[in-house]
Amino acid sequence: MGNVCWVYLVLAVCFGLFVNTLSQGDSDSDAITAVYIVTLKQVPAVHHFEEELRRKGYQGFHHGGASGRLNRFHKPRNNSRSHQNSSSYFSRVHDSILRRALRREKYLKLYSYHYLINGFAVLVTTEQAGKLSRRREVANVVLDFSVRTATTHTPQFLGLPKGAWSQEGGYETAGEGIVIGFIDTGIDPTHPSFADHVSDHSYPVPAHFSGICEVTRDFPSGSCNRKLVGARHFAASAITRGIFNSSQDYASPFDGDGHGTHTASVAAGNHGIPVVVAGHHFGNASGMAPHSHIAVYKALYKSFGGFAADVVAGIDQAAQDGVDIISLSITPNRRPPGIATFFNPIDMALLSAVKAGIFVVQAAGNTGPSPKSMSSFSPWIFTIGAASHDRAYSNSIILGNNVTIPGVGLASGTDKDETYTLISALHALCNDTTLADDMYVGECQDSSNFNPELIEGNLLICSYSIRFVLGLSTIKLAVQTAKNLSAAGVVFYMDPFVIGFQLNPTPLEMPGIIIPSPDDSKILLQYYNSSLERDGLTKKIIRFGAVASISGGLKANYSVSAPKVMYYSARGPDPEDSFLDDADIMKPNLIAPGNLIWAAWSSHGTDSVEFQGENFAMMSGTSMAAPHIAGLAALIKQKFPYFSPAAIASALSTTASLYDKSGGPIMAQRAYTNPDLNQSPATPFDMGSGFVNATSALDPGLILDSTYDDYMSFLCGINGSGPVVLNYTGQNCWVYNSTIGSADLNLPSITIAKLNQSKTVLRSVTNIAGNETYKVGWSAPYGVSMKVSPTHFFIGTGEKQVLTIIFNATMNNISASFGRIGLFGNQGHNISIPLSVIVKFSYKRTDG
Repeated sequence: MGNVCWVYLVLAVCFGLFVNTLSQGDSDSDAITAVYIVTLKQVPAVHHFEEELRRKGYQGFHHGGASGRLNRFHKPRNNSRSHQNSSSYFSRVHDSILRRALRREKYLKLYSYHYLINGFAVLVTTEQAGKLSRRREVANVVLDFSVRTATTHTPQFLGLPKGAWSQEGGYETAGEGIVIGFIDTGIDPTHPSFADHVSDHSYPVPAHFSGICEVTRDFPSGSCNRKLVGARHFAASAITRGIFNSSQDYASPFDGDGHGTHTASVAAGNHGIPVVVAGHHFGNASGMAPHSHIAVYKALYKSFGGFAADVVAGIDQAAQDGVDIISLSITPNRRPPGIATFFNPIDMALLSAVKAGIFVVQAAGNTGPSPKSMSSFSPWIFTIGAASHDRAYSNSIILGNNVTIPGVGLASGTDKDETYTLISALHALCNDTTLADDMYVGECQDSSNFNPELIEGNLLICSYSIRFVLGLSTIKLAVQTAKNLSAAGVVFYMDPFVIGFQLNPTPLEMPGIIIPSPDDSKILLQYYNSSLERDGLTKKIIRFGAVASISGGLKANYSVSAPKVMYYSARGPDPEDSFLDDADIMKPNLIAPGNLIWAAWSSHGTDSVEFQGENFAMMSGTSMAAPHIAGLAALIKQKFPYFSPAAIASALSTTASLYDKSGGPIMAQRAYTNPDLNQSPATPFDMGSGFVNATSALDPGLILDSTYDDYMSFLCGINGSGPVVLNYTGQNCWVYNSTIGSADLNLPSITIAKLNQSKTVLRSVTNIAGNETYKVGWSAPYGVSMKVSPTHFFIGTGEKQVLTIIFNATMNNISASFGRIGLFGNQGHNISIPLSVIVKFSYKRTDG
């Protein structure tokens, strides 16, 4: 048994003894145990490192980037491992506090956090949590909470081969030296997308990274390499709840779900890996930064999702190991309580990661299209919504009456020159099988229920019900049934009770089609039933007269209008608190491809039954959009190695596209049912700054930068936040001479939740390109007049320019309206800053 397995065996035994001891004691509610995340007032290790740099006189504003140009946005990474000993020091302090607070009482410490936050996760009773909260060393005690998981063509759609990759020397060096850390469901290390020998250009060893690879039976020695440079897993909080299934969830970094393998390959998978699914070839796959490195911190699991205590442990370890980028395709299951959504253990740990120079990307969530459905809140986190791209797979069935019905299904077609008889599964039952025996027999899950003589050589019609959505029936079993019965193909019609379900293309190992529309399914069944010939007396079927052919859905169609914001992508405005007050922060920040994305799949992945056992899967969600940006951020980090996280965010934001590939405005789907019939032009609350433009992001011209101190001044400006800021960061708000509102953060966007007559906002831009003259233009939000000064300016390399923007409400209005500021340089750099104003009062209000 590996060391890690032994640790978890001991943990599970200790947990059993612990719970058993409690069960013999008090029986009231105070004896109920739960996991709590405890933070201490003493600052974590990363803050000590910052102070050490300052004492050594580090200035940090004179280093040239890889481009050879002066920039002022670099943030030193902790290349020294001198702080590794701090881990044992902090752990001893945590143990001491627990012993003194809970004398001779039972408890179970799960983690000691020390790098990004100073604290620990512990399993205790409610009464014990109260004792800990009263200790003078303790700043905060928070109940642990659950979290959930929220490509072959997208490199071409984003213009990487002739754009961003060519600027970095081609795909063989794109992202080289940059380590992306994934907090997800793990990884399948055997997948060729993560091999280090598929390229003629060998992978270097990233000198600044110090992570390790766990070795277990599921993740043996040699699983890591120069591509996959680190892999750990975190499950202590889940184990204490008794819900961890080691055979299904794997007590190792191995991915038993598929989600983590998929996201890692979207961002950083190797270039040119053949995508073969169900025996069909769908092209070659590549990550956005195919020569970057991957570090995995598994904290989510197939059977239950994950918990904040484990996620924070993964984030803390990733930062200590020296990752450059953190990608989180996860969101909380509930909106964080308290005075502001920003104050939660995950977001505050990520704030410290940003202080350490790590760029943080998070999925917006799949809770759209309702307003305020956002699941990623803080301004230091780069939040990504999901958009379509221009590749689509379509299939169709041509009936004998010359009616063509569209459908989905990654399947071959029947012979072009032939039609085949249609046979409903309900009309091909064995003599001893009836609907009374199995009311779901029409779903074709068991070939023994059917008469093979009737079905052989014909098209078998099966029903697709809600049971497929719930995983109780599967396409794979139905196809296997059709194959066992020697059918020429299989046709699925949609049960009328499955209303508005959006069905993704599904691989079929034989000619077939799935008709996702209940209305189209009625057309099929009407034709089929009207073509039956029955005996006049017995009413038994004597001839099946309906015929059809299937065109096949293996060939992609690239004429689709794209991108468009997908209906499931979470929307702004950003909720500031549990009362759903709006924050002066634009969310999402950006949209990227997230719909129908081909990427690597774990060999034991079970997240999608239809792709089980395959090496690749097609998935949709903001989970797929976020790693696109993580990979593109690696390209920016490679070109500008000393860009701060805010500088990377600015480069991606100000260069984003506002138009689809046909030149029209990007559209946003507004409904779950029939989304393409319910769409309108996207606003910043749908798409943020717009759709990512990878090539332009590598040459942004101007940058809007923000620092850790700016974020702290913003947090301290929230009414009543002083004690909470101290609890999470160990820093007093009085250290900051002045506080700022969220609208005053130097973000590449401006959002004003409540414009009370007039407001002046400043934005500072810095030139990272050559000398350039800019003209300034703007379009004001409806109900607002505005002025920007200066209206034109010259700016030299490395110089700053402050823009003053004055907003005046011209009417009383509670509907959000939108505008934009554009900076147009004479050397070709164009900067776009989206504007959002929600509530407007044209007269002075005094009620706040």
